[in-house]
Amino acid sequence: MRSFRWFVLIISSSVAFLSALAQTPQAPPANRIDKVKDDLYVISGDGGNTTVFVTDEGLVLVDDKFDRDYDDILAKIKTVSDKPVKYIFNTHPHPDHTGGNQKFPPSVIIIGHTNNPVGMARRKAPAPPTVTFSEEMAITLGGKQVLARHTGNGHTDADLMVYFPSDKVLAAGDLFNTGTFGVYIDYAGGGSLLPWPKTLEGFLKWDFDTVVPGHGPLATRADFIKSRADVEATITRITGMVREGKTKEDVTKVLIGEFGWNPAGLGIRNSVEGLMAELKK
Repeated sequence: MRSFRWFVLIISSSVAFLSALAQTPQAPPANRIDKVKDDLYVISGDGGNTTVFVTDEGLVLVDDKFDRDYDDILAKIKTVSDKPVKYIFNTHPHPDHTGGNQKFPPSVIIIGHTNNPVGMARRKAPAPPTVTFSEEMAITLGGKQVLARHTGNGHTDADLMVYFPSDKVLAAGDLFNTGTFGVYIDYAGGGSLLPWPKTLEGFLKWDFDTVVPGHGPLATRADFIKSRADVEATITRITGMVREGKTKEDVTKVLIGEFGWNPAGLGIRNSVEGLMAELKK
């Protein structure tokens, strides 16, 4: 009987430990800053990538991660420049790209697509862009030009990319990701896979050789072009499967096995049913 009590005590303690472990939130990944060009850097780690463009009159950021990253972003920036942040471009409304908006002072001009404030309001997210545009916008700071463009829907209905002509660098947002993040179509946020290839094609008019993805390591123009081809191939393959009456499980296996979608990623978790419905029409 005594042995049985000890057995029950050990099992109970183990269950309590595992339960506590499961409820303990994991620490977010550490951020780091790396040089892309002499006046352009990327802060990677937690949330989406943050692009930092340095001029003599101040800084331009593309995306600002979660709100919890604000202090660390400023600390990382101070290692490369003592200039203040003047502009922030939000590539789309998701909080891993816009969360820091609320902590920057009112003097910082936040820019986004016309649909961005609507998308942030839907999520009850604070501090949407105060300056918006529908197709293209240009700013000049410290004698350097920065261009932003919206060419159509894809990840959301508010996607834009930002181009730095002097460096031939494109900051892509989640229309283009590398590493394990993969493709995620936010159907509730106006996303759609069918126009995605044409949306990407619109940015190829810019002369860039380096791409800062929404998530993941830096990429090249060739990688960007391949991504567009992969999306087209996905549309063709899954459309055929849907018309053949294949199940969600069948489609999921193909997306993972043939197109490399992350089995644990947002695309597999949240986009498959919407994708099948879209391609069924």
